[in-house]
Amino acid sequence: MSTFYDEIGGMETIRTIVDTFYEGVATDPVLRPMYEEEDLAAAADRFRLFLAQYWGGPSTYGEERGHPRLRMRHAPFAVNSDAATRWLHHFRAGLDAADLTPEQDEQFWAYVTHAAQFLRNTPD
Repeated sequence: MSTFYDEIGGMETIRTIVDTFYEGVATDPVLRPMYEEEDLAAAADRFRLFLAQYWGGPSTYGEERGHPRLRMRHAPFAVNSDAATRWLHHFRAGLDAADLTPEQDEQFWAYVTHAAQFLRNTPD
């Protein structure tokens, strides 16, 4: 049975999306300070594994890190509407860099826009 992960091109496509996303985050004055690591490579690896697993790819994320617990993992950071908008801006660039069909793009975008709002934890 084919998964969405398979349909979009697997890890190669996830890598394109995440690498482009983190290129933007690296210079974003609001988002970059949320990452303690000097090198964003480990964060990018975690995000790639999470997205791959979420969309039906390998379960490596869960095997290495357990349940995603997204709200708990993001709780230490002030995620307001500005942060969510910036996150979506960089994710949009990642999706634009991937070779997705309009239907695949729409499905991926629907998920990340919901996630961005779900993870808001600080009023404006």
